[in-house]
Order: sequence, then structure tokens, then C-alpha cells
Amino acid sequence: MQQSKMMIRMAIYCFVFVATAMGAMLYYSANKIIVVADVAQDDVARDQNVQTTERNEHKETNHVVADKNQIVIDRNSQNTSYFCIPLPQSVRAEEVTVENHYMDRELWVSIEPKEMAGLNTFYEGSSVYGNCESVLEGHFDVEKQRICLRFKLTDVYEYHSIFEDNMLYVEFLAPKEAYDKIIVVDAAYGLDDTGVAIESISGKEITLEIAKALKAKLDDTDIKVYYTRMDDSNPDAESRVRLATATKADMLIRIEVSGYEDSKQYGTEAVYNSRFFIPGFGSVELADLLEREVVTSISGKANGLLEASEDDAVICDATVPAAAIKVGYLTNGQEAILLQREDYIQRIAEGIYQAIIKAYEEQQ
Repeated sequence: MQQSKMMIRMAIYCFVFVATAMGAMLYYSANKIIVVADVAQDDVARDQNVQTTERNEHKETNHVVADKNQIVIDRNSQNTSYFCIPLPQSVRAEEVTVENHYMDRELWVSIEPKEMAGLNTFYEGSSVYGNCESVLEGHFDVEKQRICLRFKLTDVYEYHSIFEDNMLYVEFLAPKEAYDKIIVVDAAYGLDDTGVAIESISGKEITLEIAKALKAKLDDTDIKVYYTRMDDSNPDAESRVRLATATKADMLIRIEVSGYEDSKQYGTEAVYNSRFFIPGFGSVELADLLEREVVTSISGKANGLLEASEDDAVICDATVPAAAIKVGYLTNGQEAILLQREDYIQRIAEGIYQAIIKAYEEQQ
């Protein structure tokens, strides 16, 4: 009899537990909060020609290009710390991507729904609101299977994004609020500025390949890296310097290729900013580390350190420790061959990587 009562009591407990759990699950499903992953500009896979055109359209302007697809920004309701973006009812969290286009100081919200029917005009009658202090303007584009919202920002920011009840909440953060270690990597040249070019190879291609190889190594560290370019674009010197300033970077590293009328000239050198001095670890120390580590990695020849000339605006105008590593002479036949080899590119990237790691060790 006693055993029968215990079994009944256990059955009741189990029923109550299952009912409570199911209720919690249903509540969560109806009110779910999903953190939307942010994508950095250097990880955005887009059509290269489109990206270059868009950057040129927005160059030297503080506002998104005005058009009929302007997004209404309600600046009167700021009773939240979030920037609030309504999304169509049928859109799911997995169909939304937040892109940080930091070189253009833009936040992109890309929506790729399974069905576009009825969504084309959604943002003609919807406004964004909340904490809009960091947002200058916004507009939207409708493509075949994609809606893209673009917001021009006042500065370079990082984001925390949350999807809840078909609303995207974005919290803006200064880079130094999000990361302890920040560097800027600048692959020199781009577009019509090829750098030194010999036959079928140019400096702009080499510096970009080195930056990509370096990125693969730095992605596994706790260092936040901003890249001035990861495609065949050519931000002006002011934009490259501004990125380092806006992010309060610990250092700026520029990757260059050398050329000289004497084809016998070869080797590696580093250029530093002699105008900006801070005690301890500065531009000279960074340049020295870069040259030593790259030369060691490639078993090459060190040509020494050079002061940046006045026309080297990226290095001279930087207000953080800044140096350029010149990885070799394309005008030298042997180095030109080496600079086209994948294993050699990897060794150069490894040298720069080791210099970065040791730079932070020296600053501790």
C-alpha cells in the first residue's frame, strides 16, 4: 500500500516537472532572444567590383548618398541604450547578418529571406529609433533575394546585436571598450596604384596576399585587427591613418614592396615614423622588431631602418606607433621569383606575426 502511494506521488511530481519544463520551453520559444553574430568588413565576401564602386561613391563624404530609399530615423524616442531596427514579421534571425564596414564607417544589416514577397516596400513605411546618437543617416536597397540597410555612422564602432520579436537591437561600443589589444594592418597600394610592377606581378597583389596570410594567423589570437583593405581597393592615406586613430590602435603596420633602378639591390628594410615619439615602445622599436623577425623568418638580408619621408603620409601622419615593412625588391629577379611563392608569403606573414606578438610582450 505504502509503495503504491509512493508511485502515485512520484507520477504526480513527474507530471508537474514535465508540465513546468514544457511551459518554460513554450515561453522561451514565443519570446526568444537570439544574439546575432557580427561580421567584420574583412570577413564580408562580396563582389569586388561592387565593393569598390560603393566605396568610391561614399568617399570624402560624411553622409550616405541621398536617394528615394532613405530610411526614416526617429530621434525623439531615446529611452533605450539600443539602436532599434524593425524587421519584417516573416524574417528569421538566421536570415539576418550585421556587417561592420569600418573603413566606410557604416553599419550594414543584410536580410536574405527565403521569400521576398511583400518585403520590398517594408522600409518605405518603417522607421528606426532608440539610441541614434551614433547614426548619421540610413538608406536601403532591395535586390532580387536581399534587402540591405546601410547606416552611416559618426565613427568606427563595434556592436552587440540581439534579435527579439522581429526587432534587431544594436548596441554601439568604442573599439577599446570591446578589445584590449588592437592593431591596424595596412596593405599598401590598390586599384590604379599598383606599387612596383614587373611584368605580370605588382606590389598591390603581393601586399594583399601577405595581409591575408597574416590574417589567418591573427584570427586565432586575442588581438583585434582592422585591415585598411582586403580587396583591390585603394583607401586614401587619410582614411588609412584615420582608422588607426578612431580605433585607438596600439600600432599600425604597413606592408610595402620595394623597387630600385639597380636590379642588384635586394633585401628587407623597415620605415618608421620619426615625428611621433612616445617613451618605451614606439615607432622605432616597432620597425626594428618587424625587420628582425621578417628577416629571420625568410633567412634574408637586413638593410636597416629608415626614417619615413615627408610624402609617406600613412606613416608620418599616424599618431600611434607606426612602421612599414618593405618585404623585398620586385626589381631584383631573384626576389621577384620568391615574392610570387606561396611558402615565401607565409614566411613573411609569420615574421610579421612574431613581431606583433613580441611587441605586446615588450609593452607588458
